[in-house]
Amino acid sequence: MSKRILVLGIGNVLWADEGFGPRCVEALVARYHLPEGVVAMDGGTQGLLLVDPIQRARRVLIFDAIDYGLVPGTLRLIPQEQISQVMAARKMSLHQATMQDVLACVQLLGGGPEDIALIGMQPVELEDYGGSLSAPVRAQLDAALALAEQVLAGWGHPLRAREALADPDAVIAPALRLDAYEAGRPSAEEACRIGDGRVLARSA
Repeated sequence: MSKRILVLGIGNVLWADEGFGPRCVEALVARYHLPEGVVAMDGGTQGLLLVDPIQRARRVLIFDAIDYGLVPGTLRLIPQEQISQVMAARKMSLHQATMQDVLACVQLLGGGPEDIALIGMQPVELEDYGGSLSAPVRAQLDAALALAEQVLAGWGHPLRAREALADPDAVIAPALRLDAYEAGRPSAEEACRIGDGRVLARSA
């Protein structure tokens, strides 16, 4: 049985633009039929727990928020040979281990994917705990998915658009889906952005 292609979203949806990766995977599953052999995964902040699924994949496409030092909201497709250089430039991560650390472990263990591509987003806002994607980053979701289409087609697995949006429950919990999260999120004034009432108990 041939190894699969893994589409991986990295990040924390509770920290504004840190949620770029999971939101991309959520949108991908909702909008497209994934070809046989292509698996989408919300990697969240699992850190080194991602070593095994990455090592088992033949090819890996990663969505992540990356600090390139570029204009906020800038989207880039990074080929495998440049990923280490880009990720090492500025070690920005709210994950327990950065993606650079995870990929280094995969390389040390050997037998990892033959090809890796990274769709990276220069974040606008990372300090807004409980916040959602900033407007400039959200505006780039369609462009990020278009890049994913391009990469997967180049790997011989073209995507086919769904006639209607599907529930992305297979990759993200219903309560954390973008529409549900936005509907239940308090305003900035109410939350003061020191914590979301769904996460931190409010004082009486």
